[in-house]
Amino acid sequence: GVNVPTLSEALTPLYRRYLSAVVLFHQRAARAAGIGATDYQASSLLALRPSWTTGELGAALGLTSGAATRLVDRLVAAGVARRVPDPADRRKVQIEHTGRVDERLNAALDEVREPIDAAISGLDQHQLEGLVAYFEAAARAFETASAPFAG
Repeated sequence: GVNVPTLSEALTPLYRRYLSAVVLFHQRAARAAGIGATDYQASSLLALRPSWTTGELGAALGLTSGAATRLVDRLVAAGVARRVPDPADRRKVQIEHTGRVDERLNAALDEVREPIDAAISGLDQHQLEGLVAYFEAAARAFETASAPFAG
C-alpha cells in the first residue's frame, strides 16, 4: 500500500516553519525594544495574568531566585512592572504589569498584527471557531509540556 501522510504529518513542515517564525520574530521584537528575550517573555507573562510573585515568575521562566529578583528590578526600572502589597498578606509583594508597552516594541508588533488581522477578518464563523479551538488546545499542550521545565 501507499503510505499516505496523516493530516498532522502533512502539516508538520508548515507548523515548524510557523513556530520558528514566531520565535525569531519575538527575539527580533525584544532586540528592537532594547530588552532581552527573558525580560520580553516575563512582560508577556505579566500581561496574561493579573499578578505574580517574584518566585512564580522566576519559576515560570526557569530562573533562580536571585535572577528572578534582578529580572523584576529591571522590569520595574523600565516601567513595565510594579511591586504592590499582597492583599492577603501585606508582608508579601505581588508583581503586576503596568500596561506600558515600549513604542519600538509596539511598532514591531504592528508589523504582524495588521496582516494577521486582515487574514482573520476573511474567515467565516466556522473557520474562526476552528482557529479558536486550535489555539486553546495548542496553548494547553504547550503550557502542560513546559510546566516540568519551570520546576
